[in-house]
Amino acid sequence: MASTSRGRAQDLAKVAGGQDHEVRYEAKKEGVSKEMVKKAVKSAGNSRKKVEAEIGRH
Repeated sequence: MASTSRGRAQDLAKVAGGQDHEVRYEAKKEGVSKEMVKKAVKSAGNSRKKVEAEIGRH
């Protein structure tokens, strides 16, 4: 597991829908809008694999 600059554990297998930088990263990576990523997190949960699968279905 990666850690933040403060030494806290960071779970890279999850997308934090409330964190703008994570939403922007996922949107750029998948080539979709930030709103689409937020909707995918809301409907599929915060698992990165599930969010990517949800985006792929649209």
